[in-house]
Amino acid sequence: MTNAFEKQHQGEALWIQPVVPAALESRAVQHVVSARDYAGAGTVLNDLSDVITGTTNPPIGGLLKRIMDLAIASAALVLASPVMILVGLFIKITAGGPAIFSHRRVGFGGSSFNCYKFRSMVANSDEVLKAYLDANAGARKEWEETHKIRNDPRVTLFGRLLRKSSLDELPQLINILRGDMSCVGPRPIVKDELRRYGEHQAEYLATRPGLTGLWQVSGRSSMEYDNRVALDSQYVRNWSIWLDVVILLRTIVAVMRVDRAS
Repeated sequence: MTNAFEKQHQGEALWIQPVVPAALESRAVQHVVSARDYAGAGTVLNDLSDVITGTTNPPIGGLLKRIMDLAIASAALVLASPVMILVGLFIKITAGGPAIFSHRRVGFGGSSFNCYKFRSMVANSDEVLKAYLDANAGARKEWEETHKIRNDPRVTLFGRLLRKSSLDELPQLINILRGDMSCVGPRPIVKDELRRYGEHQAEYLATRPGLTGLWQVSGRSSMEYDNRVALDSQYVRNWSIWLDVVILLRTIVAVMRVDRAS
């Protein structure tokens, strides 16, 4: 007896990847692999360590995408450096402590890396979040569903401005130069979130996370989590250099619309 996504071929069960919903998919693409191999891969993906899981395939886009990443990130870092210095100094003066915050995220092949951002939260953010979720059932439900909450009590006044303008993400240009991230790709997620990708885990791990992506230009934090996963999956399965160019151009428009900021 096979499940909804398995069929028989010459006596062997095959796993067929579900397609993205028609509303989000420009063309249907199905990847067919042995159900036995898929199950084995799932075991590896659900038990990530701090080292690459051993994939021999290059990230989506290969050398061409990497060259584009280096060129864009280098130029952007030079142009943005005066703003980054001013933002860092302001955070240091007004809030104290380090100006740049790092958090472990899942990268290509299951490797973990420190994802950099300008610090937009109070120093004791973990304690503040726990107390807030314990006192607000609605906020806890929202956090469990989207891993985000509106009117986050951890975020400082200046931090809200940084987030609205997306300036808090400028330090991720360093991640791109280091090879941790790409200019365009899936949202960088924490280890616990990977399990929510279900059958799309392998697609997330096939490329580097992005400073921007389809999620950035399609609603960002205002969309449901399942839709974010679908967009990340669609991006990987339909990647082209021109898709990256279009997303980069649309990102410029998106970050200027504060109602679409994270």
